[in-house]
Amino acid sequence: MKFTALRELLEYLERCSELHRVKVEVDPELEITEIAVRALREGKPALLFENVKGSPYPLAINVYASARRLELALGKHPEQIGKELIAFAEQMMPPTLKSIVAQRSMVRRLITSRPKQVTIARSQEVVEQPNLSALPILKCWPDDGGRFLTLPQVLTYDPHTGHRNIGMYRMHVFDKRTTGMHWQIQKGGGFHYYQAEALHQPFEVAVALGTDPALLMATIAALPEGIDEAMFAGFLRGRGTRFVGGRSISINVPADAEFVLEGLIAPKERRMEGPFGDHFGHYSAASEFPVFHLKAVTHRKNPIYPATVVGRPPMEDKFLGDATQQILGPLVRTLHSEVRNLWAYYEAGFHNLLVVAIDERYEKEAMKTALGLMGTGQLSLTKCIVAVSPDVDVRNFTAVLHAIRENFDPHGDFMMLPKVPLDTLDFTSLTMNLGSKMVLDATKKKRTTRRTPVSRKLAPLLRRLPHHDRRILDAVLVEDALGIVKVEKDGSAIIRHLLTLPELEELPLLAAVSADVDIHDAESYIWGIFTRFDCERDVRFAQFRHIGISPIYSGTMGIDATWKRGYPDALKMDNKVAKKVEEKWDHYWR
Repeated sequence: MKFTALRELLEYLERCSELHRVKVEVDPELEITEIAVRALREGKPALLFENVKGSPYPLAINVYASARRLELALGKHPEQIGKELIAFAEQMMPPTLKSIVAQRSMVRRLITSRPKQVTIARSQEVVEQPNLSALPILKCWPDDGGRFLTLPQVLTYDPHTGHRNIGMYRMHVFDKRTTGMHWQIQKGGGFHYYQAEALHQPFEVAVALGTDPALLMATIAALPEGIDEAMFAGFLRGRGTRFVGGRSISINVPADAEFVLEGLIAPKERRMEGPFGDHFGHYSAASEFPVFHLKAVTHRKNPIYPATVVGRPPMEDKFLGDATQQILGPLVRTLHSEVRNLWAYYEAGFHNLLVVAIDERYEKEAMKTALGLMGTGQLSLTKCIVAVSPDVDVRNFTAVLHAIRENFDPHGDFMMLPKVPLDTLDFTSLTMNLGSKMVLDATKKKRTTRRTPVSRKLAPLLRRLPHHDRRILDAVLVEDALGIVKVEKDGSAIIRHLLTLPELEELPLLAAVSADVDIHDAESYIWGIFTRFDCERDVRFAQFRHIGISPIYSGTMGIDATWKRGYPDALKMDNKVAKKVEEKWDHYWR
């Protein structure tokens, strides 16, 4: 990887015709979001806005919003990096002279990846008093609580051990000197703050804005707790990450960032943060989070402010998230040797759907593995795991549905985990950080699950509904495995009724979705299903009974994935802003 700074990458992308400079004035409130989202969906290059209203600084966005730009940034395909890492890990356990010689180039990279301390840094060429108002910080969606830093790389240090963590957590700007710090559960920075708070100490924090691709990828990667992101970035880059002492705080900060925000978070201080249009495609609700107090701003001469937009997929985080799992996914085999592949679906916000290919060595090992993964690092936030056999392409949802049709029998292949920790952004349980999870075992078994093909469209069956129950707008059958009905209202009642139809008794899965979901488009219906149901409350089966305290499920599995009262709204741009961007579209590209 050849880049040590964001601007080096931007210059290279421009030479590759993968960056466009926008010279007309643009508004950081909503307009940039609409431009960026539309540009991504039209396959346009990354954007450098040179004239942002209210700020002297240019803004870069969509830098990683394509597979080609990510490969250019990383220097090779993410999958190749993943293959190199797993080959290195497997050969070096345990390390021998022969394995060290065979992997000597990787060993050299590991040795040179150690962070380096410097005394003069480009990120400190200019030192200023706190003033967030000068930065071109975005308001992304109409009902956001305000402006948010969307690509902050937050550096914290364990108050006991001094171990460093670099994570990405949105920051709600309250005024020119304070922001929120959205530390979700299972986040390294939040763990460090928890320890500092127990010591009743102010907690020093640095926020880097605009770093090289290696440090950005390491920041968003789900590395095991205790692994230094800066060290991993050095490994990816082939040279150590440079750090310098902070100007107003005692901790080290990145030496090559565009901006560095230095500050403190006081113990026990909370402030209402949000709402914010998040990557599940809905607003995450306002809630109380710690408060970051800015002490100083340092930056390069002529710095570039980085930003991203998240929302209903696909967004830029699709490409970033897919790349990180291509790099790190194979390493799961070092913990679970039976895992052959795994894939988290960006369409479902990554955490809501994980498919794992497992080579079962004994009966129900897939269930054991799924439970183990649900207790492993960031994977512990996964809501739904589908286990399949090694010959199934985990990235192909159609192939996954086929495996479910052939191998899933809820009587022995379904597990519900109620009342467990859940992703902070998951709103479906209506209780922050708590909810339910489920596992579907669709691996091949000695017994076979024989189903007669439904072999007809769902629509004709809907005519059998009583007249007063005809609230279904459309229906589709996917791979004879998943029936989807788009409903106007009362999704739960409709699912209950459809589960009684004998014509559908051979159908493994049946889901009801709301009117804003395109049930003929896989990207849309995966989003519409997996972001909008609570496993414990919204999943039911055609037959259900108890034997003692054990629940027994059988027949079709029904999911009420409709929007429900208490859910936050789905994201939608203001019509006036969308019209403004439409009218100016050609001007942006001159």
